[in-house]
Amino acid sequence: MTGPDPVVAATADTATAPPAASTVTLLIADDDEVTRSGLRTLLAAQPRITVVGEAADGEEAVERARLLRPDVVLMDVRMPRRNGIEATRRLLAECADPPKVVVITTFENDDYVTAALSAGASGFVLKRRPVRQIAEAVRIVAAGETILFPAALRQMVTARPLSCAEALPKAALTEREEAVLRLMATGQSNPEIARALTVSLETVKTHVGNVLSKLGAQNRTHAVVIAYESGLVMPGFNG
Repeated sequence: MTGPDPVVAATADTATAPPAASTVTLLIADDDEVTRSGLRTLLAAQPRITVVGEAADGEEAVERARLLRPDVVLMDVRMPRRNGIEATRRLLAECADPPKVVVITTFENDDYVTAALSAGASGFVLKRRPVRQIAEAVRIVAAGETILFPAALRQMVTARPLSCAEALPKAALTEREEAVLRLMATGQSNPEIARALTVSLETVKTHVGNVLSKLGAQNRTHAVVIAYESGLVMPGFNG
């Protein structure tokens, strides 16, 4: 990620998020053994993270996740046998209690990353970020929240062919739901959206749930991808 673009944690929309202080179990999937081993060593030393396993490709990531049932999979996207996009899609579709997925990548403008977000990943981090930031992303996602990097996401989706632009017109969002989606695209949390629109937090949660349902979005990040690709939110929009 270039420039100051901090992790933005969107408020959890479910009641099933684990307590903030709980230890997060993590599976690391990366086809480069040196990278995978380094991440395991560094992340295992971070507070409230227990690395329960590794996978060298997407196929193994699915198999190991089913066996070990981690809270989070740190998923590289460019892997042999099955890439991180397909692995993410299978995990979310086939597991009764699927893990959260955080994509880890070298380049923020990787088309694979946007596709993984559309497949249901809860966010992404760059391999060059300090390990404490990667660990924090893992903990945030495990708590039922979503990682948004608005500037990088804008850069990704506006630099690639539109793939889900038709989703928004078909959704028939209300005016208020569109306003909520625009604010979601800037990385604002539910309490921040509530303050911006002068409504209650429960009202915002209802609108967010309606937006995700109408768009057929896996999570907030996927909804924001749709917002940018459809043209509802344009590059440079800040709320």
